[in-house]
Amino acid sequence: MGFIPFTFIDLLDILLVAGLLFIVYKAMRGTNAPYIMVGIVIIYFSWVIVKALNMELLSTILGQIISVGVIALLVIFQPELRRFLFTLGMRQKELDFITRFFSLNRKHGSTNTSPIVSACMDMSENRVGALIVFRRKDDLQFVIEGGIALDANITVSLIKNIFFKNAPLHDGAVVVDNNRIVAAKCILPVTQSNVPKSYGTRHRAAIGLSEMTDAVVLVVSEETGAISIVKGGKVKSKIDPQKLNSALKLALEEQVEKPAN
Repeated sequence: MGFIPFTFIDLLDILLVAGLLFIVYKAMRGTNAPYIMVGIVIIYFSWVIVKALNMELLSTILGQIISVGVIALLVIFQPELRRFLFTLGMRQKELDFITRFFSLNRKHGSTNTSPIVSACMDMSENRVGALIVFRRKDDLQFVIEGGIALDANITVSLIKNIFFKNAPLHDGAVVVDNNRIVAAKCILPVTQSNVPKSYGTRHRAAIGLSEMTDAVVLVVSEETGAISIVKGGKVKSKIDPQKLNSALKLALEEQVEKPAN
């Protein structure tokens, strides 16, 4: 009895599938997607068993469910697929010229950081948490779409009102673009990297977005009142409030080196 031939192409095929499954796992980690995948696998194997046992009625029902499985997967895993494809595209540094090409016609004026700094200093003193995203070149539409559109002037009063603990918009991030507050209550992708346990949800969300884009994120800790600036996946914490304006301007002007994959 001969053995099934095993070639280098077979080995390469296995390694590629294993790599793909690992990438999918990383993209789904921290979400409910793995549990949904287990349910799909159970349905598939159930269909295989009932088909082998010639249970025509049950086999037909499960077969119909599986036949539309691709469409169902696209609908169910839409957020995870979008994050996975976005992350994959952002990490291909050799294709950065594409994003630069689409950014050529985008007018980007300097942001008036004074009211933001003043508001953050007050919120830091009063232990009010805040999360402010500054768009640079990369598109943040996927973040803005998940929030509440504002398109308002940047003022101290507006920022403090948004992040007031009992305000309806305080939970989430504010996105600033072209010297305007374009959206509030935006949900940011949380980092999957190993970060210090002392970092709360705001810091993890700020790191997650800065790993995917060149955005600069300003964080005010609700627990300690400490102010941090996050960019390129790196956190500059405990910034002196008196030096915040200069530190923020410097962060907005500097080029961001995206983390390696």
